[in-house]
Amino acid sequence: MPETSLIHLTPPAMPAPFAAYSHGVLVKAGHDMVFCSGQLGIGADSRVPGDVESQAELCFANIRSILAACGMDLRDVVRINAYVTDRAHMRPYMNVRDRLFPQPSPASTLMIVSGFTREEFKVEVEVLAAHAPR
Repeated sequence: MPETSLIHLTPPAMPAPFAAYSHGVLVKAGHDMVFCSGQLGIGADSRVPGDVESQAELCFANIRSILAACGMDLRDVVRINAYVTDRAHMRPYMNVRDRLFPQPSPASTLMIVSGFTREEFKVEVEVLAAHAPR
């Protein structure tokens, strides 16, 4: 294995990922880790946009703020769990995710759920980030 602190895993014995994600990410010992709670598409002004892409943008903006509080950014994300309320919301969410996370992409799971705490929410995103201490 290459000498790096994060190793993106796509074993040749497995089919390629269905989209832009890694099957796994090895985080070497000695990293600071941040576990972000699920973030909804709501701004600091408590407004919730009606479309999925705008909500996903806000989810990741909130995640950026959490990561920045400890000197990290989206490049440190090793795992994404995302939830949408309709199959039709998958592609708009993935458009945002794929733009924000170039290759090699984090490990990722996307699930369709029946709903969130408020009806207007269409997407929720939680992440795990890891960074070698500076």
